[in-house]
Amino acid sequence: MNEKLIKDYKSFLDECKTERECVTRIIKDAEKKGYKNITKCKKLKSGDKVYITKMNKAIALFNIGTEPIEKGMNILGAHIDSPRLDAKQNPLYEKDNITYLNTHYYGGIKKYQWTTLPLAIHGIVCKKDGTCVNIVIGESADDPVFCISDILPHLAQEQMKDKASDFIKGEDLDLIFGSGLPAKKSSEKDKKEKDKKEKDKNKKLILELLAKKYNIEEDDLSSAELEIVPAGTARDLGLDRSLILAYGQDDRSCAYTSVAAMLEVENPVFTTCCLCVDKEEIGSVGATGMASNLFENMIAEIVERTEPAYSELTVRRCLAASNMLSSDVNAAYDPMNASLFDKDNASVLGGGVAFQKYTGSRGKSGASDANPEFIAAVRKAMDDANVTYQMAELGKVDQGGGGTIAYHAAKYGMNVLDAGVAVLSMHAPWEITSKEDISQIFECYKAFLAIRIS
Repeated sequence: MNEKLIKDYKSFLDECKTERECVTRIIKDAEKKGYKNITKCKKLKSGDKVYITKMNKAIALFNIGTEPIEKGMNILGAHIDSPRLDAKQNPLYEKDNITYLNTHYYGGIKKYQWTTLPLAIHGIVCKKDGTCVNIVIGESADDPVFCISDILPHLAQEQMKDKASDFIKGEDLDLIFGSGLPAKKSSEKDKKEKDKKEKDKNKKLILELLAKKYNIEEDDLSSAELEIVPAGTARDLGLDRSLILAYGQDDRSCAYTSVAAMLEVENPVFTTCCLCVDKEEIGSVGATGMASNLFENMIAEIVERTEPAYSELTVRRCLAASNMLSSDVNAAYDPMNASLFDKDNASVLGGGVAFQKYTGSRGKSGASDANPEFIAAVRKAMDDANVTYQMAELGKVDQGGGGTIAYHAAKYGMNVLDAGVAVLSMHAPWEITSKEDISQIFECYKAFLAIRIS
């Protein structure tokens, strides 16, 4: 097991709970290894290392090889967004004597899992004068945390009759943001006068605190990106410390190890690329998602700087000739819920890299179905590098399913295979991975970047 890698990985999870934080950390690590912002490079040659960012929420690293770019690249593609709660555009409101932060959940979550947990707020507030304020509240030992309340069991008879998907409504996932003293009982006439004077009294106090500490007004929250995530650090799990319990391991377990492997590459024959995108958890939409023209625009920038004359055909040839591991996680076999899995085709914790020929749901809907020739070549590369791996599916055929960025990359005509680690409690606030799997996936990505599959 690679103890240093595990230590650095846990540090990454603690520091990078949002896409922006991931991009900032990746840039810092890449620049230490000699990578430069592509905007500072007019021309590129073999051995040059550059990165391209998009809206501070997606990033790609490129290490230029000795072979022409049109012969393709070896690509690791991961996503750096994770399920969470997002603050709405007009988030603050007071109800009786409690002030709440109104939220909208992001990605596939079990809503009930997010109640009664200590939560932190990470994000950015952008003001009209062009300045931006970075926000992290709830991670330091002396920080306050936030929480979503739930009904006590003594009064939850009606709630417990609902389906698990329904007994916590999306509109009820609002954070307790502050609390004032309740109004004293008084006559109806006095109460009306007092209500006028004390309307939103606690909310006003909260806004005063925000103004004092962050110089933020309530209107500034309409141009904010505030993500609500579990508060706390990655921890060893189990008496033998073989597992990791942490937020955001889907897909930062693969994103971190992909970047770490990429930074190990020196003087490649074929250009190597590590792509970390946004919005996978909601369908890869938007300007920073894989369904956009994001990646081909990045390749166009590389082609423009590596070739004597820019050619759209070179871009297309490069994409079509490339090979990619879609670095994303798979569901770990859960002995407590064994009926959901085809055990012979399930990935297990500690079983090494989980390769998925196809993802999708039921009849392979939304899948990228990798060619067997490509899988065989990858298998050989893993065996040559002594990497432990397993071939797996998400769950039983009719049980459900999920997708990755693989089919968005496959549209360019390249070979794509899903490769990641098994995750237990996927999409929960705290997810579980195996340290051995993290070590193996790092070795897998390094081996893949070094090979050529025609």
